[in-house]
Amino acid sequence: MAEEAKSKGNAAFSSGDYAAAITHFTEAINLSPTNHILYSNRSAAYASLHCYAEALSDAKKTVELKPDWAKGYSRLGAAYMGLSQYKEAADAYKKGLEVDPSNETLKSGLADASRPRGPSSNPFVEAFQGEEMWAKLTADPGTRVYLQQPDFVKTMQEIQKNPNNLNLYMKDKRVMQALGVLFSVKFGGAKGEDTEMKEAEPVKKVEPEPEPEPEPEPMELTEEEREKKERKEEAKKEKEQGNAAYKKKEFEKAIEHYSKAMELDDEDISYLTNRAAVYLEMGKYEECIQDCDKAVERGRELRFDFKMIAKALTRKGSALVKMAKCTKDFEPAIETFQKALTEHRNPDTLKKLNDAEKAKKELEQQEYFDPKVAEEERDKGNGFFKEQKYPEAVRHYSEAIKRNPKDVRAYSNRAACYTKLGALPEGLKDAEKCIELDSSFTKGYSRKGAIQFFMKEYDKAMDTYQEGLNHDPKNQELLDGVRRCVEQINKANRGDLTPEELKERQAKAMQDPEVQNILSDPVMRQVLVDFQENPKAAQEHMKNPMVMNKIQKLVSAGIVQVR
Repeated sequence: MAEEAKSKGNAAFSSGDYAAAITHFTEAINLSPTNHILYSNRSAAYASLHCYAEALSDAKKTVELKPDWAKGYSRLGAAYMGLSQYKEAADAYKKGLEVDPSNETLKSGLADASRPRGPSSNPFVEAFQGEEMWAKLTADPGTRVYLQQPDFVKTMQEIQKNPNNLNLYMKDKRVMQALGVLFSVKFGGAKGEDTEMKEAEPVKKVEPEPEPEPEPEPMELTEEEREKKERKEEAKKEKEQGNAAYKKKEFEKAIEHYSKAMELDDEDISYLTNRAAVYLEMGKYEECIQDCDKAVERGRELRFDFKMIAKALTRKGSALVKMAKCTKDFEPAIETFQKALTEHRNPDTLKKLNDAEKAKKELEQQEYFDPKVAEEERDKGNGFFKEQKYPEAVRHYSEAIKRNPKDVRAYSNRAACYTKLGALPEGLKDAEKCIELDSSFTKGYSRKGAIQFFMKEYDKAMDTYQEGLNHDPKNQELLDGVRRCVEQINKANRGDLTPEELKERQAKAMQDPEVQNILSDPVMRQVLVDFQENPKAAQEHMKNPMVMNKIQKLVSAGIVQVR
């Protein structure tokens, strides 16, 4: 368990996620508290985050556990360097060289720690050092009151730790006043207003040259870890060669490379999903499914990215679709696509699911298709219709339609049943299906016209009957339908409707999109006004066939009445 946590820490450190590296190394230390390498690695991670005090603590522990290990002194020296304790750093590097006199890292560290670092005294830096700063601020009446303010005290402590950060607090008038006290320079007027400095030229601060941050040293790897890293690199190369072979459609070579990659590194499921893609392309669907199942299982063990799990499931679903020969075979494919979508909602997977469901439905219809059974069911429906058992008749007509979806007679008969049951929208839909399947089937027009008549859409019913007469001019049922529509329309035109009938008819007409468009047309609104107020203009409008057709539509709908 400690080795696993250490490996995760090394990986996080290599990727630059030092905080995660510290977490993993801490976990490993809790499991193996005497392992000096773990403290050394955590020290490097702390140093990378500039947490040099923590880095120093871990470096000391490393040297304590393994005093004859040169790397520990290197960590110790780096931590001291980060804390600007150069003498202690030099001593650490010297002790390390006693253990390993030829170690180049220790030699370089010692040279860096021993090099001169500017003048021994810097007035700018010294002004903020030690108790003298607090004494000056306490002695001055203007800054003494600030020392009662916790945020001011904290700010001055931060500046005392690192005077180079003074520019971060220059907007604080209290800090500026304290700066004047420390350098014996007056800032601001009597009331504290901001004024310019009295000196002609500001004194330039002599700042020490910033020290370079110590570079974190690479993690200490065991022989096993080095071999594992090399295998992973080699596996990636095999994958790249496999990808290249796949693009060239050299499938056998691609499989060979992906298989080698899997042997080298069993912690990357992309090698499995890529090989599954090759098997899918080759038509080896069983092998594809096996690889996808392995990828999902291994991916869950390794807590792999959910998108990769979804990819494996989608690929498996594609293989199952290719293998499907009957409707039942589509069920596992659809279920697999649905599982993939719960992992990651990908548009490609969603399309594959929709296609599979559509293919299953079409296959169901093909498997269920049986014209002979359809005719038997229609005959049963006819028997129930004659007995006025319309719900039973609908059930048998529906079965007949499932057995033969192109039988116009079954749709026509079911439309008649729906009409008897008062289910006019359903009946209208069946009548329209009749006409869609066979535009010369006049019974479909008579069914549709009758339903529209019952719905009191007389103008629409009239159009339907006339359309049917185009196919069969002498059809008596259609001619009777036209006559009934004319009677109703004329009745409205004569004003023979009761107020309730007129109101009902107008309300129904207002739901008609065509009527709504006519009434919302500014030109037609003006025409209607002219018909009431300007007879001469109305006569001119009547010469326009398009306008007259719209007027006739409004008359038929009961919106406009002719007296």
